[in-house]
Amino acid sequence: MEGQKLLKVKFNNCAGNKGVRYETNSLDFKVRADGTMYAVHQVQMASKQLILMVTAWDPQTLGRWEAIVRFLVGEKLQHNGHKPKGRKSGPVDLAQQQSDTLLPWRQHQSAKGLRRQKRDWVIPPINVPENSRGPFPQQLVRIRSDKDKEIHIRYSITGVGADQPPMEVFSIDPVSGRMYVTRPMDREERASYHLRAHAVDMNGNKVENPIDLYIYVIDMNDNRPEFINQVYNGSVDEGSKPGTYVMTVTANDADDSTTANGMVRYRIVTQTPQSPSQNMFTINSETGDIVTVAAGLDREKVQQYMVIVQATDMEGNLNYGLSNTATAIITVTDVNDNPPEFTTSTYSGEVPENRVEVVVANLTVMDRDQPHSPNWNAIYRIISGDPSGHFTIRTDPVTNEGMVTVVKAVDYEMNRAFMLTVMVSNQAPLASGIQMSFQSTAGVTISVTDVNEAPYFPTNHKLIRLEEGVPTGTVLTTFSAVDPDRFMQQAVRYSKLSDPANWLNINATNGQITTAAVLDRESDYIKNNVYEATFLAADNGIPPASGTGTLQIYLIDINDNAPELLPKEAQICEKPNLNVINITAADADIDPNVGPFVFELPSVPSAVRKNWTITRLNGDYAQLSLRIMYLEAGVYDVPIIVTDSGNPPLYNTSIIKVKVCPCDENGDCTTIGAVAAAGLGTGAIIAILICIIILLTMVLLFVVWMKRREKERHTKQLLIDPEDDVRDNILKYDEEGGGEEDQDYDLSQLQQPETMDHVLNKAPGVRRVDERPIGAEPQYPIRPVIPHPGDIGDFINEGLRAADNDPTAPPYDSLLVFDYEGSGSTAGSVSSLNSSSSGDQDYDYLNDWGPRFKKLADMYGGGEED
Repeated sequence: MEGQKLLKVKFNNCAGNKGVRYETNSLDFKVRADGTMYAVHQVQMASKQLILMVTAWDPQTLGRWEAIVRFLVGEKLQHNGHKPKGRKSGPVDLAQQQSDTLLPWRQHQSAKGLRRQKRDWVIPPINVPENSRGPFPQQLVRIRSDKDKEIHIRYSITGVGADQPPMEVFSIDPVSGRMYVTRPMDREERASYHLRAHAVDMNGNKVENPIDLYIYVIDMNDNRPEFINQVYNGSVDEGSKPGTYVMTVTANDADDSTTANGMVRYRIVTQTPQSPSQNMFTINSETGDIVTVAAGLDREKVQQYMVIVQATDMEGNLNYGLSNTATAIITVTDVNDNPPEFTTSTYSGEVPENRVEVVVANLTVMDRDQPHSPNWNAIYRIISGDPSGHFTIRTDPVTNEGMVTVVKAVDYEMNRAFMLTVMVSNQAPLASGIQMSFQSTAGVTISVTDVNEAPYFPTNHKLIRLEEGVPTGTVLTTFSAVDPDRFMQQAVRYSKLSDPANWLNINATNGQITTAAVLDRESDYIKNNVYEATFLAADNGIPPASGTGTLQIYLIDINDNAPELLPKEAQICEKPNLNVINITAADADIDPNVGPFVFELPSVPSAVRKNWTITRLNGDYAQLSLRIMYLEAGVYDVPIIVTDSGNPPLYNTSIIKVKVCPCDENGDCTTIGAVAAAGLGTGAIIAILICIIILLTMVLLFVVWMKRREKERHTKQLLIDPEDDVRDNILKYDEEGGGEEDQDYDLSQLQQPETMDHVLNKAPGVRRVDERPIGAEPQYPIRPVIPHPGDIGDFINEGLRAADNDPTAPPYDSLLVFDYEGSGSTAGSVSSLNSSSSGDQDYDYLNDWGPRFKKLADMYGGGEED
């Protein structure tokens, strides 16, 4: 009956049965979450035995487990309170009709006549083998109603495979009710079909209620097992014990897994290589788990195995089952079963002293484990021979060699050689049961070579204390250096490297320091009472080496500076009690040679103490004020004696210029009062103002006169034509040649040059290039524009007259010495200057040239030529 409980299944896995779900391969029976199996609807059993497959699956892990449930059907007829009519033997008739015709609609007769009984008979499932060869259409069953004797009935089927995709897999004869399959079935495409059969009259009216038809496709072994991957990769540690899990291979068969058609079994076909045994692995025939079956896995001998796995259905029956193969590649992973070993038992190296970060030896090792893995990477340790930590061993990541490196400088004078014992191990620990090898330890001999080391000062930044002011030549200390090269006979020489004030001398052989000047603590070279000098010590080794040392001299203060007063100038009102002058004492010395200071006024001159008084405020400050009621405005020099507290004390007389001035009601000097205080009376101030006015007037008149002269200079004309003016154009007249023929002179240079355009553009008249005449200038007729070679004499005569009549001309006038010589000149012969062609020259005419040529006339006139 519908909802009837049949039995209860129970499933347990390692984690219990929480969340497990159940399924069946039947549409008539279901399983609840608690494992209770029940009928989905009313079911009529046609056979004596019903076999179902119940599946339990975990939605989290996706694991699936299956179990077979068998139902034994008892022969019990259901009469529903009424005895069947119309047939003598019901069970025999049913069996006889089932082979040919199904009567899903049975009629029963009651006392009142015929009545309809709903679904009196449940149609058993129809089984159809897949891959049938036909012929098609192939009859499956015939469906008939009891009413077909009374009326004409039309039969039809609906559902997937009939009028729903896939279409027309099944068909039915509407008159006879025979149902056919039209083509071969494929269980892997669809395993079952649910159809409904309908019976109507000729008018389309429903005669019977629809009846359900279940069609199951019977599985055939038509699918080979298929591996999920064609190549599987797995790994196993070398040295693993037998039974160690390696990997799992999985093959799926599309056939029914509840039958032998879909039951797959696994086996290993071949193993390559077959070392050290041909059966190193085995496989679980049902699960596909590959495990080791023999010992002796060694990565150093065999790194990888290739195993061919075969999957066969029909529960592994090679005669009837279908098979497929896949490849399992098993990699033997490395374990640290080989300790590293030195290639030799002893190593040697050499290192210069005082050198660091130097590789002195390379240690080579051999390790058969996987290169560049923690099982292969070497780690070196120094076991003994280096208590001070001078060396370390670093690993080369490429070659795995150990590099013995100096990290702390070695001293030849302390150690000439080192004997190290080193050990090598791996980054990963050795595998269980593996012992270290005696070849994992080696000895390293390192020789130290001697080099010339620089001398050093044992006490660097040496500090000495002394009083300032020690006399020149005083021995301060001996600043000597030590040469660390005890096995070399070398001499050390000393010299100054830095002596900012040049106060010190050092003995070149013994390092004795003496003063070269007086040391002054108040010098600018002193920082925090300390004077610092640097000295150099150098040996005579090959090559020479040198070291430096610093000497610090702490200078103790003595009272060698007298105090000073500030400010040097001050201002005060002419009436007392209005303001005072604050005085500060300063001393370059330090405590105790400074304050408290003593301030006092000198007794001479007597006017100082008469007019002024000084009051001490504290050790460094005092106030100066007027003693009398009124002091005339002016500037007064007030001497003040200030004495410090040194031993012995020093004093100093400072002069303060005090301006006494009239003040306003606020006690501030007025402007007139400040001027009066400077020592100037009213008459003097007026005189200063008049002088300023006169000076400004003179400057104004001079500017007006200069502008007028500039205007006159532009209006006057030159005496001669600018092109004939040759004054001051040739500055050097000491050129002499071999005659007039060998020189080609340009006489245009004797005329006014082009650079004098600012003069040529002025009005005509005589003009000097170097100085402008002040007085009236005589006017001369304008010379022709085009010069002639014979006009030079006239030009000189005109120049002479202009110079003689010019009282403002300086002694160096425009007529200079013209020593031009040569023949073929465009100027022609100089005979026009009244020169004698016979060779004797008469210079008497120089007396006619005026007083300016008197000196020249006295030199040449009336005398014979030497």
